[in-house]
Amino acid sequence: MHTLYMKQKALSLRGRFSIKNEQEQDQYLVEGSFMKIPKSFSITTTDGKEIATITKKTLSLRPKFFVEVDGQTMTIEKEFSLFKARYTIDAAGIEIDGNWWDMDFQVKRQGEVVGQVEKKWLSFGDSYEIQVIDAAMETILIALVVAIDCVKADDAANASS
Repeated sequence: MHTLYMKQKALSLRGRFSIKNEQEQDQYLVEGSFMKIPKSFSITTTDGKEIATITKKTLSLRPKFFVEVDGQTMTIEKEFSLFKARYTIDAAGIEIDGNWWDMDFQVKRQGEVVGQVEKKWLSFGDSYEIQVIDAAMETILIALVVAIDCVKADDAANASS
């Protein structure tokens, strides 16, 4: 088991940030499209190898994102709900358990915990601690955290307009 840290800068216009390891060294780089349609994110290793892409569906009544990791495509979509935000992840054997609106949840694969995510509240910008329990699931965990954070940010932007 090891821990990764994702911290986004609150006032970054480029949509670029890194994911660091326990020694505070860059492990992955995330770059988003600022003024591009469809909105997308690319996750790469520090040597430039792309490991995941996240793309927002442009014409949709509810926020919907496609996450591609290792040739596997997952869909994250907000469900219609009056009181509490609910989202679905369409992926073989992957489920979220916990409060993912507050970014405090476990990621399970076929019922077994493969990672945990916890939002750090006393920081400037969004900051997350990602505990990777199953190393084979690391890229999927990172992509899910970026995608869920993007869904939440998109939802908040729509609610404020």
